[in-house]
Amino acid sequence: MTCVLLIPGSTRDGSLHTAALRTAARFAPPEITTMLYGGLRALPAFAPGEAAPAEIVELRALIVEADAILFSTPEYAGSLPGSLKNLLDWLVDGGDLEGKPVAWLSVVGPGRDDGARAALESVLGHGGARVMKPACVRIPLEMAAVDESGLVTDGRLHVALGDMLHVLIQAMVETQPKQPSWQVHSSVYPVVVQRGARPGSAYEGPSGQSAPEWLS
Repeated sequence: MTCVLLIPGSTRDGSLHTAALRTAARFAPPEITTMLYGGLRALPAFAPGEAAPAEIVELRALIVEADAILFSTPEYAGSLPGSLKNLLDWLVDGGDLEGKPVAWLSVVGPGRDDGARAALESVLGHGGARVMKPACVRIPLEMAAVDESGLVTDGRLHVALGDMLHVLIQAMVETQPKQPSWQVHSSVYPVVVQRGARPGSAYEGPSGQSAPEWLS
């Protein structure tokens, strides 16, 4: 059983990003357990050199327990929300992200969160995390797709979440071969291959590129 920690960049329970991760927890494949982090608002401000408060100790315990982390964040003022950056500052300072597989899920259209995604990858890189690009996807959604229970009803997200979680886990366990192979080169393709693809269910990869023709 593999455990994935889901961290939203918004402090609002009703945000689209939180709803997307809540949906990931609901529709995760049976072999994957998920933990949706909800303590972002309560985290103390990062203070270099000071002992970690109880909230950070608890957060670090979740990071240790998780085999991988999936982020979904809005963009504020062209970058990460301050609350998420604060969380990451604590983790980078403590070395908690070193070697940890991570991925991101974007739920807005191209150009609406480029600054946040770039900042997220930069901070994760500083922390030594392993950004698993094949598992990073964009599924533009609207708030109308969120039902009364706070779950996203858009079927594209349900399919993409299952696929990206599988790719994230596969990327974690695969070892790098000594000689280049077709599989190695294909693993950097920015679109998660969709199982049982059908017309109208295509979705976009991390660099804003369109899905291949067979997905459209």
